[in-house]
Amino acid sequence: MLFSSVVILFDCWYILRIRGRFLFLYLHSSSSNDKNRLKIIEINMRKISREMDSQWALDIMRKAPYITVSFTRPDDTAYGVPLSLASKDDNVWYFHCAPDGDKLDAIAVNPEVCLSAVTKCQPTVGPKDGTFTLQYRSAIAFGKAEIVTDNDEKILALRLISQRFLPKHMDAFDAAVERSLHRTAVVKITLLAPPTGKRKQYDKNGDEMKYGRME
Repeated sequence: MLFSSVVILFDCWYILRIRGRFLFLYLHSSSSNDKNRLKIIEINMRKISREMDSQWALDIMRKAPYITVSFTRPDDTAYGVPLSLASKDDNVWYFHCAPDGDKLDAIAVNPEVCLSAVTKCQPTVGPKDGTFTLQYRSAIAFGKAEIVTDNDEKILALRLISQRFLPKHMDAFDAAVERSLHRTAVVKITLLAPPTGKRKQYDKNGDEMKYGRME
């Protein structure tokens, strides 16, 4: 099959995945001449043999101690920061932050974000070829970020984050929320397509595990 996935994004974004290649299509309507312009962004996974499926990638995102979220500032400069995220389901992720700052300024202008998670990083000398390399498990996803304004959803998000990172201290959660909810911003990221996973890992015999092979 030529197209392994075609996903319609919000308003006028589309993702096409073609044999390991990702095409991001943006249909833009110009206010000056009202003509549509098509912007295509292509992302290639160079090592298809290291690609892992989306459920594997979601597991990496859930296990990573932090996820780097990359934004575009209002002046079009890049801004990436590691954040503590928790998920409501496979598609919705939350983080919290101060009620003002670079992240919220960026979201107000450019809600599209990129998420990157890495676990099991281990500098390695290749068991059979002696190459200097790195074993890793990684995931990447693209999403749309928005500021949560509903207090019930904010509390739900903060509960998910707290349960993930401080499960033994949930008895203090309600008091903490009562003290700080008014001065805490919560951001929801809705994934625009399933995440992509990538892995480099050797088995016990020193052979690289490729094409999704598990031990």
